[in-house]
Amino acid sequence: MKYTKTKTLVLLLLFFCLITTGFRCNFITPAEEQALQPVELTWWGVSDEPGNFDEMIADYRALHPHVSIAYRQIRWAEFETELLDALAEDRGPDIFTIKNTWLTKYLSKIEPMPATTKIAYQYIKTSLNIKEETVTEIRENPSITAAQLKNAFLDVVYNDVVRDNKIYGLPTWVDTLVMFYNRDLLNNAGIPLPPTTWLAMQQNVKALTYQDKNGNLIQSGTALGTASNIDYAADILSLLMMQNGAEMTNGNQVTFGSIPTNIDIKDYNPGLEALRFYTDFANNEREVYTWNGTFPNSLDSFAQGRVAIIFGYNDDIAYLESKRGGKLNYGIAAMPQIEGRPTTNYANYWINTVSKKSKNINEAWDFLQFIAKSAEAKKYLAKTNRPTALRSLVDEQKKNDQLQVFADQLLTAKSWYQGKNATAMEQSFKTMIDSVNQNTALKEAIELGIQKIQQTY
Repeated sequence: MKYTKTKTLVLLLLFFCLITTGFRCNFITPAEEQALQPVELTWWGVSDEPGNFDEMIADYRALHPHVSIAYRQIRWAEFETELLDALAEDRGPDIFTIKNTWLTKYLSKIEPMPATTKIAYQYIKTSLNIKEETVTEIRENPSITAAQLKNAFLDVVYNDVVRDNKIYGLPTWVDTLVMFYNRDLLNNAGIPLPPTTWLAMQQNVKALTYQDKNGNLIQSGTALGTASNIDYAADILSLLMMQNGAEMTNGNQVTFGSIPTNIDIKDYNPGLEALRFYTDFANNEREVYTWNGTFPNSLDSFAQGRVAIIFGYNDDIAYLESKRGGKLNYGIAAMPQIEGRPTTNYANYWINTVSKKSKNINEAWDFLQFIAKSAEAKKYLAKTNRPTALRSLVDEQKKNDQLQVFADQLLTAKSWYQGKNATAMEQSFKTMIDSVNQNTALKEAIELGIQKIQQTY
């Protein structure tokens, strides 16, 4: 009798399960129940709108419905202040996105990627006796190693995010400096193609620059030479130094003002000469004089048709397209190089990191690794039209007319360690430029810049 009652109770429970779940039963162990406790990941960033991640988040939640991800976009001008305040007060996000040059500044606030992540998966299994069954599995997945990251991502990513064989962040994209040129102005000057070398740039600038009868610049060949009204002045000067063979750092020493040991000409200082080359474009005593402080910032000057060539990033395309109702006749070309030297380009991008104070470090790193996989990255890149951070997608992007220039530069993209305060480094570079334009000797200007940056190391 007792056996019959027990059997009847089991059958009633099974029948109730079938009725209430639509023949989708879910029997889980206490360990699985614990692993399925709701987790909400908060994520703060600057350069992405929330909608950029919708598809990847949905894909992740399909596997892990107990994990939700809330992304918040914060204005650039407010981001660092709000982030640092929140982290100090233990109310910061689980995931935050920082510039690649900021990693050292935030290193003490970041939890490096763990060796494994342990997380519950849920999926529907169909059987003969019961139509559908929700299966829960707890899996411990090995994380990507530093060596695997080096093979999967661009070289610049490995150099930026790996410290002491630990991974401190993963990007979803990598941008590089490119040349924007006004087709109409080049056509009018009889220049069929944009310059591919800096020597050609110097020659083209002479044909693209116009002054009025009083010697005032009314059209510029290129936005180079000053600091305050040129977007990315520090990036452009950094690139010129690296292309010219300057050793930006050596260990914990800032060395871009020194003569590298591998330079054959013992009195040739590549960093100093790059600074001279850059500032010559704003020197009215030089043949290449083409720019000064009277112009608006370089992007606006370009949009107004007042300058033929500027330098910027993929993210600037949307701004340029918004000007003149998308009727600005411009093209995008690779950065000029120094003939006879290795091709070198400049990387600028953001990396996703996990807060050391997060209560969900395991889930946060599992999610970041998921969205960094090729299949998910392709969905993000298709939506944003940004250059990839993954080697496996470079060739595919080279076939994309809108991304070809960027993709061609990814494998030669570099950055450099700018100390614990990349903002101070940028200001130091601008001060170097301004000092030279105010007739400070090149050597004095560059030595002062090095001293200021060295203080942040």
